[in-house]
Amino acid sequence: MAQQTFTIPNISCGHCVMAIKNELNEMPGVQSAEGSPETKTMEVAWDAPASEETIRAKLQEINYPAD
Repeated sequence: MAQQTFTIPNISCGHCVMAIKNELNEMPGVQSAEGSPETKTMEVAWDAPASEETIRAKLQEINYPAD
């Protein structure tokens, strides 16, 4: 399993974190997604078929691009 912390400047509140979490958890292979509006980060763990590239693409698609 891979794990990474993504910095997402567009996170401004808990609702943003929940919206991102819900979208990521629907992706095949994503095991967990937890975030913090204070640090503007999401910690994501995944297995195949998910990848850093597919997660970044999903974040871009939902208007929360990761740095």
